[in-house]
Amino acid sequence: MSKSSNPKGRTTIEVGADGVAVITIINPPVNSLALDVLYSLKENYDQALRRDDVKAIVVTGANGRFSGGFDISAFGKLQGGTVESPKPGFISVEILTDTVEAARKPSVAAIDGLALGGGLEVAMACHARISTPNAQLGLPELQLGILPGFGGTQRLPRLVGLAKSLEMMLTSKPVKGEEAVNLGLVDAVVPSNQLLDTARKWALDILECRKPWVASLHKTDKIEPLGEAREILKFARVQTRRQAPNLQHPLVVIDVVEEGIVSGPRAGLWKEAEAFQSLLHSNTCKALVNVFFAQRATTKVPGVTDLGLKPRRIKKVAILGGGLMGSGIATALLLSNYPVILKEVNDKFLQAGLGRVKANLQSSVKKGKMSQEKFEKTLSLLKGALDYENFRDVDMVIEAVIENVSLKQQIFAELEKYCPLHCILGSNTSTIDLNLIGEKTKSQDRIIGAHFFSPAHVMPLLEIVRTQKTSPQVIVDLLDVGKKIRKTPVVVGNCTGFAVNRMFFPYTQAALLLVERGADVFRIDRVITKFGMPMGPFRLCDLVGFGVAIATGGQFVMNFPERTYKSMLIPLMQEDKRAGETTRKGFYVYDDRRKASPDPEIKKYIEKAREMSGVTIDPKMAKLSDKDIIEMIFFPVINEACRVLAEGIAVKSSDLDISAIMGMGFPPYRGGIIFWADTLGSKYIYSRLDEWSRMYGDFFKPCSYLAERASKGSPLSATTDSAKSRL
Repeated sequence: MSKSSNPKGRTTIEVGADGVAVITIINPPVNSLALDVLYSLKENYDQALRRDDVKAIVVTGANGRFSGGFDISAFGKLQGGTVESPKPGFISVEILTDTVEAARKPSVAAIDGLALGGGLEVAMACHARISTPNAQLGLPELQLGILPGFGGTQRLPRLVGLAKSLEMMLTSKPVKGEEAVNLGLVDAVVPSNQLLDTARKWALDILECRKPWVASLHKTDKIEPLGEAREILKFARVQTRRQAPNLQHPLVVIDVVEEGIVSGPRAGLWKEAEAFQSLLHSNTCKALVNVFFAQRATTKVPGVTDLGLKPRRIKKVAILGGGLMGSGIATALLLSNYPVILKEVNDKFLQAGLGRVKANLQSSVKKGKMSQEKFEKTLSLLKGALDYENFRDVDMVIEAVIENVSLKQQIFAELEKYCPLHCILGSNTSTIDLNLIGEKTKSQDRIIGAHFFSPAHVMPLLEIVRTQKTSPQVIVDLLDVGKKIRKTPVVVGNCTGFAVNRMFFPYTQAALLLVERGADVFRIDRVITKFGMPMGPFRLCDLVGFGVAIATGGQFVMNFPERTYKSMLIPLMQEDKRAGETTRKGFYVYDDRRKASPDPEIKKYIEKAREMSGVTIDPKMAKLSDKDIIEMIFFPVINEACRVLAEGIAVKSSDLDISAIMGMGFPPYRGGIIFWADTLGSKYIYSRLDEWSRMYGDFFKPCSYLAERASKGSPLSATTDSAKSRL
């Protein structure tokens, strides 16, 4: 699968003196198979078959890449009906099976770089495949909510066997050329500079019967006997239901593969074509395509990335604070070969911080992701420091000390003295206003938030927080660093909680409101987990710890008093030496292996908190449906996300979709928080919140942005002129 940036994709044909026609796929950057490319492929194929001077055919891709697959940007057009969809089976049956594979002239795919999705499906229709050792071959379509639609569900099992083909499709993991030759997916592996010559010779050898002429669709030697095949399919279904209980499309893939085995490959192709059409129009496919484009759009920031600024080279980074966050950020930078100075206040803390970084890297060695040699080389980029002497040549500093305003102000005043004038001054604060942090400096233009999520070397999101004074150059620089350390950076405005924590503060507060009125803690967590979140709000509180929950909750209560729900439940539990997972007791109790079990003892704290809030049990709350629980927990989150958009804190709604998925684990197959809201409709969300606000107070009161959208029935994601940009 790939995204096309060039609507004028095409293929070319060149016939050599040896009688081999080389058809080349051209559609930069990854030769994606837009519909015009596929039509052109058929035309050139037909021409090669007609011409008497052509004996055999080689298919390849321009610029060292075979093809990244079907053009994803066509999905939206096909779904919306702005582009006419080819008739079912046109590509998989008419072009690839009845033209390419059934041709009276042999064809060989010459694969370099990547052959993914439709790219690999084109290659599998050829009579042989030659690859370079590091080329990536795979069928990752499931990541987009569809299935391989150009014959892949039928040909891959016949080339590599049933179990391996299901694994490749269900996990979307590609294999390298070297492994592909052992699997039988490709016939030989050669270096790039010999690829075309080898493929041409191979095609002629097939013609002269020196090499086998194989139609993959009719190969049977790799397919298990029917009884064994059914067992493999049954096992795959059980695993899939367990791992992805909310998803249908992985099960559809298994059904389509089974059809080909039971009723024959041609019947399998027609079932695949039919399934492709219905999945293409499914909510899951639309959601995952939204995520694909939203993730790539986070680095486009109007008024910043369109000014022609080039990112400056960051040669050395300093981190202040070696705690959990500081050591995680240091690890992320080291893994991308940035030299790092880690500063702490005393030697004991410094050694502990350096030890954490070392342990993070060692876990990569243990998992086989890093060699011992690479570990030593990476660790040598890390230096410890107890003062600012080594800061005179750093290009960026990220402060990751405790959330204390006066301490941070003092640090930034010192950084201004010691760091060079071009040095970016970053803070990993998650709640404190950046203007406050930089108040005592004259360097507001280079102060920026670099908010990582814990554990920083694992979590994929980086919130880049700008103030009105942050210079565009500094934002461009940090976007570049974010990309280089393999994070998805999202640029947001400066406010309490920024985007992720601000959007999601009502998540826990809504859950507390429900519990105080009679809903069950553990049922809420079960329902929210079933919806697709990694964990429910109460299990999450246990994980982050009650200390953090109270501190961050306090910030929101202070800054948004009119719409926060003030519950004493967590403080009451903390007073009683319950602080979450670290103390082995929170809402759940934890055994030695950190396994959580519901704790019936929490009932007494709930009763006390209810008394303090002055609320009574509402019998309706004990009888809430799963749908009601999901809506009462998430609609306040959507309401706050609307405020974040209206205030210009987020540049666009798709940035909030990515923030929710990557910062909070919102299920990607629901498309993100705003995308999901738009599938339900602004009118419906407004009416539910309005009804609850009359029953339970202003916590649920719909904001004006939501009210305005609901009155027009327009989507929340539509851009608006009324959103006042404060940046």
